[in-house]
Amino acid sequence: MDINKLVRKNVQKLTPYQSARRIGGNGDVWLNANEFPVAPHFELKEQSLNRYPEPQPEKVINRYAQYVGVTPEQVIVSRGADEAIELLMRAFCEPTQDSILYCPPTYGMYQVSAETLGIETKAVPTTADWQLDLQGIKQNLDKVKLIYVCSPNNPTGNLINPDDIKMLLDIAKDRALVIIDEAYIEFSPESSVVSWLANYPHLVILRTLSKAFALAGLRCGFTIANKAVIDALQKVIAPYPLATPVADIATQALSKDGINTMKLHVINLNKQKEKFTNQLSQLPIVEKVYPSRSNYLCVKFQDNKEVFNTLWNKGIILRDQSKVIGQQNMIRITIGTQAECEAVISALKTIK
Repeated sequence: MDINKLVRKNVQKLTPYQSARRIGGNGDVWLNANEFPVAPHFELKEQSLNRYPEPQPEKVINRYAQYVGVTPEQVIVSRGADEAIELLMRAFCEPTQDSILYCPPTYGMYQVSAETLGIETKAVPTTADWQLDLQGIKQNLDKVKLIYVCSPNNPTGNLINPDDIKMLLDIAKDRALVIIDEAYIEFSPESSVVSWLANYPHLVILRTLSKAFALAGLRCGFTIANKAVIDALQKVIAPYPLATPVADIATQALSKDGINTMKLHVINLNKQKEKFTNQLSQLPIVEKVYPSRSNYLCVKFQDNKEVFNTLWNKGIILRDQSKVIGQQNMIRITIGTQAECEAVISALKTIK
C-alpha cells in the first residue's frame, strides 16, 4: 500500500521547516537557534500528574497579563508562539479561499503553517533597509485575513518602524488582523505595541518564554489581543495545551523574582552583544555587523561558506541565512556566553 497516496496533496509538496535542531550539527557551542545561553533552574511543585491540567492555567494567565499590563481575558497561552501562529489561521482563514501576508526576510513558520493548512500566502518583501513596503502591502490585501510582522525581526534583528506599524493598522482596518510577533521584545521592551490594543481592535501580539526567559525547552507562548480575538482562538485550541509541569515552571518564571532575574539576564546579554559586535567589526573577514535589538547578530562576511564550515568543524554551530535574507554571505549568530563568543572570535581569526 502506498501511504503517500493518502497524504493531502499540498502536504505531499511540503518541505519540513528547517529548524536549528532539524539541521543538526555536532559541537558544544550552539549559536544557531537564538536560545538563551544558560539554563535556569526550577523545581517542580505540582505533583497532580494523574489529572488533566487546566485548559488555560489561571496562575500563568494572570501573571502574564499582569506582566504585560493587560487583563486576563486578553491573553491565551499555547505550546510556544508557533502554535499561536497556526491557531490564528485556523480561527480566521478559510482554506483555499483566504490568504495570509508576510514580509520576508522573516520567520519561516508563517509560510510553513499556512501551506500546511492549505491557506494561500502572499509575500511582500521588505525594503532595502528591512522595513515594511506599505504600498506593496496595500496592493496585495485582496483576500488577506492575517498580516504577520516580526519586530524585532528574525533573522535581521531590526525593529520595524512604529509609525509604519500604525500605518499598516490603518490600511488593514476592517479587512485583516495585524499580528506583531514580539518573540524578542524583552531585549527592547520599550518598543512593544501592547499598549496600542485599546485603539486597534484588530491588533494581535505574539510573545514567548523561549528567548529572554531562557525557557525554549518549555514550549510556552502567549497571544495578547482584544477579547473578541481571544474568544475565537479558544474555539480552536487543543483542550489541554500546557502540560502541568510546563504551567508549573511558567508560573514560577512569571513571579516577581522570576521577572527580575529575566531582566538582569537581558541587561547582561545586551552588554555581551555590544562587546561581541565590536570584536566582530574589527575582523577583516567581516564586511558588516548589522544593528540588532534582539539576542542575535546578523553578520555579513566575505565568504559565508568558509566561515560556516570552519566553525562547524570546530564544534561552533551558526545559522547561514544567505538564502532567507536574499543576500550572499549572511550568517546569524546567537549571543552566547562570554566564553562562547570568545571561541567564535578565536575561530574566525584563523580564517585568512
